[in-house]
Amino acid sequence: MRAAVLVEPGRIEIEERPIPNPGPGDVLVRVSSVGVCGSDTHYYRHGRVGSFVVEAPLVLGHEAAGTIVGVGESVNPTRIGQRVSIEPQRPDPDSDETRRGHYNLCPHMRFFATPPVDGALCDYVTIGAEFAHPVPDSMSDDAAALCEPLSVGIAAIRKAELDGHSRVLIAGAGPIGIVVTQLARAYGATDIVVSDPDRTRRDRAAAFGATTVIDPAVEQTDELTVDAFIDASGAAAAVAAGIRAVRPAGRVVLVGSGAETMELPTQLIQNRELVLTGVFRYANTWPTAIALVESGRVDLDAMVTARFPLEKAAEALDSDRIPGSVKSVVTVS
Repeated sequence: MRAAVLVEPGRIEIEERPIPNPGPGDVLVRVSSVGVCGSDTHYYRHGRVGSFVVEAPLVLGHEAAGTIVGVGESVNPTRIGQRVSIEPQRPDPDSDETRRGHYNLCPHMRFFATPPVDGALCDYVTIGAEFAHPVPDSMSDDAAALCEPLSVGIAAIRKAELDGHSRVLIAGAGPIGIVVTQLARAYGATDIVVSDPDRTRRDRAAAFGATTVIDPAVEQTDELTVDAFIDASGAAAAVAAGIRAVRPAGRVVLVGSGAETMELPTQLIQNRELVLTGVFRYANTWPTAIALVESGRVDLDAMVTARFPLEKAAEALDSDRIPGSVKSVVTVS
């Protein structure tokens, strides 16, 4: 099979590799579509994301969909032919975190495209059968792949505890910010305020459901009063300002990946009894993601702004620099 391999920062080579064999409990998936994530571009340009360092050739890509073409021992062969969205995780079923239901926090996790585990920018991958989620015929391959970033947003929305009376502030109108904006609308938030310094991104957020957009260079978000603040930017200034906008007993959810440390208004957090939490991937989100897309309450196809063949994976990884880019997809088969 073909595989787009990161051999060193800034260089992708297409290699021929053996098709993997599905082990017990696994399925073999012929990959159809792979979304390009910010972590992929970071590995591509810098060879690392935080403490995760690429030390050997690596296949990138963890937002993936495809069709089951083979099954391992103990997997029902009737699954062959199913179109699936891949939840790209292999947690240890016996870890304490997995047993508690927080399998995304498993310390022994093997996650697609996180060194040293290869990802999905190739023709075939294997994954545990329970992490290959069947999708309806009405869902495109691209949307099935983008259930992965949608799941990040679902994890954030759940932690923000949004409901039909919520006012929410979202910092950052990149792909995750746009996903969270759509989800806030789907979950019935009455006021959805999105802050981003880029005018094009603000306009995009408005098109995807933001009721108000703010340029943080002109308007101060800390003058708002919201029930929840979700940071999808990773910018320290945005985080500090967003926290100040949250009402007493409100919730702060950090999703964006920024600096390893940042200064926070701890006395304000304490005096207002704010609940501050982070999001690291997701757990138990795929059924919700698929239902939201199938119902039309979230539009993932509208987020796709460019498509590339596997042979042009390097161009796909650089496409976030194209003005107006939201989400690029690599079409594998």
